[in-house]
Amino acid sequence: MIERNQPPATGDEGGLVYGQNPDHQRPDWDEYFLQVMDTVATRANCDRGRAASVIVKDKRIIATGYVGAPAGLPSCDEVGHLIKVAYDERGGQHKHCVRTTHAEANAIAQAAKHGTAIDGATIYIRMTPCLDCTKLLINAGIKRIVCRKRYHADHDSIDMLTQAGIDLVVMSQEQLTYDQMA
Repeated sequence: MIERNQPPATGDEGGLVYGQNPDHQRPDWDEYFLQVMDTVATRANCDRGRAASVIVKDKRIIATGYVGAPAGLPSCDEVGHLIKVAYDERGGQHKHCVRTTHAEANAIAQAAKHGTAIDGATIYIRMTPCLDCTKLLINAGIKRIVCRKRYHADHDSIDMLTQAGIDLVVMSQEQLTYDQMA
């Protein structure tokens, strides 16, 4: 007889083996790295995005990045946003904070700074990349992009990624927008 809260000696009794947990659901690799990306995002120092990225090769994290001011410069969280107005071809007006560097660019810079090759890697990001980050990702040799949601202005990015033959996985078609955008 096994006393309460004592593990069975073997699995031969028809019960669970000590340590077994049939209710535990391990995340697949994409969800696992997206969860790591969510943790990295807590370091972001611009409250408009709090975005992050994780670059992975052979199921190993090789670089991370988050939205933040350049090293040694004041951040949005410290001194506020540096908002600039941009206009699109339809006459729409959009406000962007230009104090920070995007998470994708920061991850690429971290890899470069430490001499880590990212050619052929996968990047995990919060939303589909903006056009500038798309061009950086293509030139850096990223071959796969996994993101949680869509960026509101990703049309040109998606077209460019398709032309470049980069595998884009979008977990949800929900679009993200920023406060103070319009």
